[in-house]
Amino acid sequence: MEKKLEKRWIVAFLITAAVAITGLFWEHASPTETSSQFNSTSTIVPADVAWLLTASCLVLLMTPGLAFFYGGMVGKKNVISTMLKSFICLGVISLLWVAVGFSLSFGESIGITIDGVKYGIIGNPTDFAFFDLVDEHPHAQMASTIPFILFALFQMKFAVITPAIITGSLAERIRFISFLLFICLFCLCIYTPLCHMVWHPNGLLGAYFGVKDFAGGTVVHMSAGFAAIAGVLVLGKRKNVEYIPTNIPFVLLGTGMLWFGWFGFNAGSALAANHTAAMAFATTTIASASAMLTWAFFDRLNGRKVSALGCCIGAVVGLVAITPAAGFVSIPKSIFFGFAASIVSNVMVHWKQLKKIDDTLDVFACHGVGGIMGMILTAIFAEGENASLLHGGWGVFAHHMIALVLVAVFSFFGAMVLYKFTNLFIPLRVSEESEQLGLDLSQHNETLS
Repeated sequence: MEKKLEKRWIVAFLITAAVAITGLFWEHASPTETSSQFNSTSTIVPADVAWLLTASCLVLLMTPGLAFFYGGMVGKKNVISTMLKSFICLGVISLLWVAVGFSLSFGESIGITIDGVKYGIIGNPTDFAFFDLVDEHPHAQMASTIPFILFALFQMKFAVITPAIITGSLAERIRFISFLLFICLFCLCIYTPLCHMVWHPNGLLGAYFGVKDFAGGTVVHMSAGFAAIAGVLVLGKRKNVEYIPTNIPFVLLGTGMLWFGWFGFNAGSALAANHTAAMAFATTTIASASAMLTWAFFDRLNGRKVSALGCCIGAVVGLVAITPAAGFVSIPKSIFFGFAASIVSNVMVHWKQLKKIDDTLDVFACHGVGGIMGMILTAIFAEGENASLLHGGWGVFAHHMIALVLVAVFSFFGAMVLYKFTNLFIPLRVSEESEQLGLDLSQHNETLS
């Protein structure tokens, strides 16, 4: 067993070395030698650049924030391993994004033709491989006032945090090297197609179905939520499901970092320093405030004490729910988004059937359900011509619901296949002895104290 494990790490190192050496000898193409898909640098708006640089930093902060949020909730023997799984995404997904992820997400559409129009399912993997054509020139369609490299890096932060969200459901029982393989497969096979279909100008879900997802309710939270529940079903329950959260102050700190970073997540998705960014900034914080209070009061109505943990979870659910609609709805409506999503997620967190399968940190009940609620409410209330049920009729709403089902099925069953594929090469679950010892010590030879 020790020999097998050593070979796995040798392969992991060799892959990293191959990427590094390839980068050294890669001939980087310049946009100035290509067609008119890029604008001149004279179209850059300095205010937009300043805001997107700031927003990118804010979104990056969300990943360590998530690490503290999750790390404070698990048992003492698994704090470091849980936090590390979020942090490692900053390394793994960042390199993968540069090598091929960004190209798969935003490269020229590969897809299907409907009524003579081509709609993308995934991008051409060679278009922007190793950030070819990605430099200071703005892209005419995707980000016309900021350098394309800034757009690519901003989007990278979204790709990083999505698999990090999944870690909460698998905490305390998944092998670290297996997790690394899975998140690579998840990014390539699930995240990048969804990203392309929703956010690329020719994407199937965005361009054909008219799906409104301002900042990632579908691409990020629904995909992570359904991948989380698939992982729980494949891995099975922990040996000891009864535990006391180790460090509530960690959870409070993580919530604060997430809330702070979410302003970059949502307001930054306007891709400009404009009125849409300001509105998204406002709806983000108001929805979260509403959800936090709703969670606390709803707990009390159900005979549970108001807890710091509950308030933190409620705040995050509000942030998740408003994400797809942040730039599409008014502030008063954002209050309702937080209120409705908080109640539904609260009910799901305490639903006995969901408890039986042991989603460790209720990732599906919070991120998955929060993303679903956000998408449904966006399909009802989003403002703009032909944008929602209230501003376009039942046809628009039906398209959103069809897309919701497609995303759910694709994310759940796609992740299920990837987990089983990973398990063929490296067992997903740690041994019973390692689980009993705790993953901090058994996987990383580190302890909290």
